[in-house]
Amino acid sequence: MSEPQHWWHNATVYQIYPRSFSDSNGDGIGDIPGIIGKLDYLQQLGIGVIWLSPIFVSPMDDNGYDIADYQAIAPEFGTLADFDRLVAEAKARGIGILLDLVVKHTSDEHRWFVDARSSRTSRYRDFYVWRDPAPGGGRPNGIQSTFGGPAWTLDEATGQYYFHQFARKQPDLNWANPELRAEIYRMMNWWLGRGIAGFRMDVINLIAKEPDRGITADGPRLHEYIQEMHRETFGGRDLLTVGESWTATPETALLYSGRDRHELSMVFQFEHVMQQWHEIWGKWQPKPFDLVAFKRVVNRWQYGLVEDGWNSLFWGNHDLPRAVSKYGNDKRFRVESAKMLATVLHLLKGTPYVYQGEEIGMTNVPFTSIDQYRDIETLNMHRLHVEAGLPEADFIRGANANGRDNSRTPMQWSAAPHGGFTIGTPWIEANPNFSTINVEASLTDEASILGHYRKLITLRKELPVIVHGRYRSFLDDHPACIAYTRTLGDQVVAVVANFSAEPVTLEVPEALQGSGDCLVSNDQPVRSLGGMVRLAPFEAFAILRAR
Repeated sequence: MSEPQHWWHNATVYQIYPRSFSDSNGDGIGDIPGIIGKLDYLQQLGIGVIWLSPIFVSPMDDNGYDIADYQAIAPEFGTLADFDRLVAEAKARGIGILLDLVVKHTSDEHRWFVDARSSRTSRYRDFYVWRDPAPGGGRPNGIQSTFGGPAWTLDEATGQYYFHQFARKQPDLNWANPELRAEIYRMMNWWLGRGIAGFRMDVINLIAKEPDRGITADGPRLHEYIQEMHRETFGGRDLLTVGESWTATPETALLYSGRDRHELSMVFQFEHVMQQWHEIWGKWQPKPFDLVAFKRVVNRWQYGLVEDGWNSLFWGNHDLPRAVSKYGNDKRFRVESAKMLATVLHLLKGTPYVYQGEEIGMTNVPFTSIDQYRDIETLNMHRLHVEAGLPEADFIRGANANGRDNSRTPMQWSAAPHGGFTIGTPWIEANPNFSTINVEASLTDEASILGHYRKLITLRKELPVIVHGRYRSFLDDHPACIAYTRTLGDQVVAVVANFSAEPVTLEVPEALQGSGDCLVSNDQPVRSLGGMVRLAPFEAFAILRAR
């Protein structure tokens, strides 16, 4: 079956965490005018879409993922006029704006919840999930919050518990209520009317929970709700819609993104992330990176969506550690491994996502004390894990490896104080390596990580084989190397990469062998693959040849 063409197939998305991107007024918090000031930089990088983490009015208990007003901009980020200017200025540069849609829950300071908890007869009471205490008292059941502790909190004024899968200040919305759904669709259409390019949908797999049955994800009405959302909002418009789902599989991804499903463009899945978590301590005690297991995940998703659906490709985001620290080598081979990771990801089939700072090889933070962290999840989990017996030093090591604040330190623009992010005091400390790792030092160096990203993003726009070519993997059991081809018509792109800090002599499978043009390399250009090839540490290259 022929594949329909969409503008986001060959686009590259750039995620901005507004609080940490660029501060225009010196208050230590990034803002929308700061983003506008960096649009030329993103245009030069070749970005087609900017995904903004939440910019709405919020008490910021979870840095904006606790929304108190869906149709107002948080004052620390700017004004609605600033946002409209951002949309217009981005559009003038060929860049769309993707808003973060957080509709599993609101803040407990949202007017709906304030009214809902005022009385059991409130018009908005059924916008949320309320239950009476269990027989004999206590919580309705034992469901636990993702951020630690019970998922039920007693509202003493009305004598019922409300449900929250995250923090207690993030009460879950009741999607079974059609009036609630209609309000959400009205709000979405209001934003679409302002010219945005689509939505990234926060934990969309959790909206159809049925807590009385212990169902917190992938509830039976999930796809009914998303199809209704499609009909009432973005259906019939060529928008980018991305659903975050930590439970997605290649099979369920087709339910979200199949061409005849009338749901979403694609999903974010995290199978490659979770395979490295500890069985008991989760991400706070990560396992060593296992390339063979990682390749199995890549293959499952590339082959599973070969005829339908669409992959989202990413190493990191605002919830994940820095890519070069997690999958590469952020010390001796930082530049080489950052380029290798970019090559491997951007030449797969799907839409690539670049998280701010990834394009210059920003690294994880070297925090030494829990007091340096700001993330609510990290702070809650620190208390619970230490109480459960995990040594303090072990937790800090785990947080420095996998905690969410790794991706939230200020963007490193220059060697100026705080990386040029602000002239004030930043809301979270900058990584001290900003003096050497920054945009200014990379801009004029085509051999920089930034130059490598620019080249890969350009190739995706120029070569349909990178966008639509069929994927085939090789060397699936090799412990250090990854190899695959992309084939379309009479063109083949062969990609080979060494994920290790040691040189590797590789026996090249016959189907990979051949000569052509070196599209990209982080070492010497390679134009021919014979029976054997010697790869330097973290070397990666791609060859375009005739079929």
